[in-house]
Amino acid sequence: MRIMTIPQKCVKAAVMIASFSSFIVLTPGHAQEATGKEEAAIAEDPVARSLVEKADLIRFPDEGFQVDVRIVTTRPGQESETRKYRVLSKGNSNTVVMVTEPAAERGQIILMKGRDLWVFMPDVSQPIRIALSQRLTGQVANGDLARANFAGDYHPRRLRAETIDSETYEVLELTAVDRGVTYQRVVYWINQRNDRPFRAEFYSLSKRLLKTCEYENYQMMEGRQRPTRLVMKDAMRDGEQSVLEYGDMRLRELPDKTFTKDYLKKLE
Repeated sequence: MRIMTIPQKCVKAAVMIASFSSFIVLTPGHAQEATGKEEAAIAEDPVARSLVEKADLIRFPDEGFQVDVRIVTTRPGQESETRKYRVLSKGNSNTVVMVTEPAAERGQIILMKGRDLWVFMPDVSQPIRIALSQRLTGQVANGDLARANFAGDYHPRRLRAETIDSETYEVLELTAVDRGVTYQRVVYWINQRNDRPFRAEFYSLSKRLLKTCEYENYQMMEGRQRPTRLVMKDAMRDGEQSVLEYGDMRLRELPDKTFTKDYLKKLE
């Protein structure tokens, strides 16, 4: 009887899947279900929604665009880890995230359509389904990089006004439209004077504070002052944080075929 052995290439591919930023296969079914009763129970707050929509447009254009992102993660007593990505996005519902560094992982790509995500590996023929809430690297979840549509993913309502360093902020509570979004609850500070996002707190389904985010270093990119530095801090492990630096943003014509499996190998 002939004993079958596993080809070395398959072993390598399996190792790459396991090591790719702690991605986990998303079990289909209940993760993205929400009942109509739950949604109907949340009263619409048009003022809060308008604020969130304006802040979304400050963070990123609503046209097709490309931006490079550098993420530096630091942990107490460890060397910092740097990863780089190129993001192509169109209309907040179609996104491609390409790994550009480290070189060993170049060619790995995340594809988002709506709120469905897949990761494509160079040595694996089939894509792997992943979730927005799963960790990409450090304190950064897949959805932090692939989807920036707070207005579409949450029911916002105004909590209060708050003054910090002579600036007044509207403090909003964002409640997830279903369990398939990145975070189940967000508390969001938006500058009352210019609609700029200032701070966010991200919570789990059990109402536990997971991380905080500061939106910093506003610079002119594609016609608007936008935050080019995001500092995401772990709320449970002191000293652990990831800093996202955005640069070289440019508007780009992105046809719908860009966001298909067959087209990914043509991307640069």
